[in-house]
Amino acid sequence: MSFFKGLWVALITPFSGSRLDETSLRNIVANLREAQVNGFVPVGTTGEGVTLSDGERRRVIEICLEEAGSIPVVPSTGTYSTEETIRRTIEVAQMGVQGAMIITPYYNKPTQEGLLAHFRAVARATDLPLMLYNIPSRTGINLEPTTLSKLAELPTIVAIKEASGSILQISDIHARLGDRIAILSGDDGLTLPVLSVGGRGVVSVLGHIVPDILLDMISCYEKSDNTRALQCHEKLMPLCKALFLETSPAPVKAAMAMIGKCSEDVRLPLVTVRESTRNEIRAALEEVLGKPVAEGVRVH
Repeated sequence: MSFFKGLWVALITPFSGSRLDETSLRNIVANLREAQVNGFVPVGTTGEGVTLSDGERRRVIEICLEEAGSIPVVPSTGTYSTEETIRRTIEVAQMGVQGAMIITPYYNKPTQEGLLAHFRAVARATDLPLMLYNIPSRTGINLEPTTLSKLAELPTIVAIKEASGSILQISDIHARLGDRIAILSGDDGLTLPVLSVGGRGVVSVLGHIVPDILLDMISCYEKSDNTRALQCHEKLMPLCKALFLETSPAPVKAAMAMIGKCSEDVRLPLVTVRESTRNEIRAALEEVLGKPVAEGVRVH
């Protein structure tokens, strides 16, 4: 069985001003390792990977590998260029990662035939296990279940992070492919519904803040304790809403600052959240954590 299951964390990249904050990154990964999350996905959307230099991206991955212990590290290597995606995937394989996440090409909007050709080229260029990433709201295109069915014939394509927001589409994927592809939710608010239609876990933003509740929810569902799983799901709802009031990862970085994990700094063209959003995030944190939240670490 694939190791793509349970709680994977889509890691933020902490900054101090414009610089990579290596100390905070180490601490975040170490704390999540101790919480026994199932995997790390650095330098993706939540990790602001598109604004990192090649050197910064390598450094983030190196730190994750150093701190993750036995927990798999599967960095995002996908771009809108097939050639560049292959180059990055080969590079991280040489660094010793356990897999790679490949987003559907953004901006140039290939057809389904183009998606097939793109992913096939990447899959044939590496022995790494690959998790595809479907997020139409970011890329402008949808990886359709019929296309994924063809891609699942390739031995290196073993998982999909599904953020289409469509339970019908995710149900269709599982009906077509069963356990040939591990389906992970790409939306925190849909984790429990995705589990109910054949999903195996989540690539999570909330996992930075409440890994214990997410792990409990997944474990309870797997043990058929549906009442407890639903209680966890409903407890998470205020934070699910608050952390996506503005473009991620600005809200989760604000939350992490409030609990003293890192600065809320983001890289342009992203900016830190509005004060009204910050207040809503604090209220949601206090509701979910059950305790007051301090002002935290502000922008340098």
